[in-house]
Amino acid sequence: MIRRIEDADIAGKRVLVRVDFNVPMQNGSVSDDTRLRAALPTIEHVREAGAKVILMAHFGRPKGQRDPQMSLAPVATPLSELIGHPVKFVSDCVGADPKGAISRMKAGDVLLLENTRFHAGEEKNDPEFSAQLAELGDVYVNDAFSAAHRAHASTEGVARLLPAYAGLALQREIDHVTAALENPNRPVLAVVGGAKVSTKIELLKNLVKKVDRLFVGGAMANTFLAARGHDVGGSLYERDLIDTAKAIEDAAGEAQCQILLPTDAVVAKEFKAHADRRVAEVDDIQPTEMILDCGPETVDQLADAIAASRTLVWNGPLGAFETPPFDTATVEAARYAATRCKEHGLTAVAGGGDTVAALNQAGVSDDFTFVSTAGGAFLEWLEGKALPGVEALKD
Repeated sequence: MIRRIEDADIAGKRVLVRVDFNVPMQNGSVSDDTRLRAALPTIEHVREAGAKVILMAHFGRPKGQRDPQMSLAPVATPLSELIGHPVKFVSDCVGADPKGAISRMKAGDVLLLENTRFHAGEEKNDPEFSAQLAELGDVYVNDAFSAAHRAHASTEGVARLLPAYAGLALQREIDHVTAALENPNRPVLAVVGGAKVSTKIELLKNLVKKVDRLFVGGAMANTFLAARGHDVGGSLYERDLIDTAKAIEDAAGEAQCQILLPTDAVVAKEFKAHADRRVAEVDDIQPTEMILDCGPETVDQLADAIAASRTLVWNGPLGAFETPPFDTATVEAARYAATRCKEHGLTAVAGGGDTVAALNQAGVSDDFTFVSTAGGAFLEWLEGKALPGVEALKD
C-alpha cells in the first residue's frame, strides 16, 4: 500500500510537493492549464492543514543547464489565480534562495521552485542533490504520476530521505488503473493501437494475461495480420516482429484471452489528407495500397465487443487519426464507448499522449471514466512495471 497524504500529520510543517507543471507554453505564457488544475486538490489539502506548500517540478529538457526559455516563472501567475492566493517564485530549487524564501513563509503560503532539471543531479538521481532538496521540507508528497516512472532526485531520491506520501492526483491515477486491471468488473476489453508492435511488446504481453479480449488496431495490427498470413500490401508493418506477434497470440490463447483484429480496412495508394481511398477486406489489399484506418465492419465488431464488456482499457488510436478522414474509426469507436459509459455503466480508462489527443478530437474525454495524461508512466503501469516514484511511497 502507498502512504497517502490524508494520513499524514502536516500541520505547521514544510511540505515539499512534486507536481507536473510541464505545461504547454505559447509566447511565454501557459496555453493549457490542465496540469495546474490537476494539482489544486493536493495544494488545497496541504494549505487547509496549516502547512507551507513548496512546489517543485521540471519543465522541458534543459539537460542540467540553466535555460531562461525553460523557466517555471510564467507558471506562478496563472497558478495563483487558480488558487486564489499569491504564489511566490524563487529562481532556484536548492540552496540559500529557496531556504530564505521558505523561512519567510506562513502557514498556507505557496512557493514555486525553479525547474529541477536546471541541475544535472536531478535526472542522475544524485544523492547529494536529493539531500539538498530534502533540506527544504519536513514532508515529501509526490503528486506527479506522469514523472513517477523516472528515478530522478525529485521523484525518488528525496522520497527516501523524508516521510513520503502520495498526493491526491497521483492516488487518483493509481486507483483507476489498478481498478481496471487488478480488480476489474469483467469482462474486460483492452483496445491497443499505434504504429509499432516494437514499442508495445511488453504492454501486449501483460494485457493478454489480464483481460478477456484484446483488440489490436493502428498500423501495429498490420504486423498481426501479416502473422496470420494476410498480404498487407504497401502498409507499414514490422516484418522482423511477425514471430513476436505469433508468440503474443500463443500467450493469449494460453491465458484464454481472445485477440481481435480488423476484418476490413480503409486503404489508399498515398498517405495524405483526403486521399483517394476505398474500403477493402483484409484479404483483398493490393500491393500498392496501404491500410490507413479500420473499416466500418471492424468498427461495428469493436462496438459489439465494447457493448459486451464491463471494463475498457484503451491505449492508442485505431488508424492514422492525425490525417483526415483516417480518424473515422477512432472517433466512432471512442464516441460509442463514451455512450456506453454514460448510459450503461461501462468503466472506461484511457491514457497515452496520442490517446488523449484522439479522445479530445472525438470530444469524449470528459465522458470516459478516467483519462490519464501521464503518457509514459501510464504505459509502463499497463506493462506491469514497477514505477520508482510509486515504489518509494510504499509502506
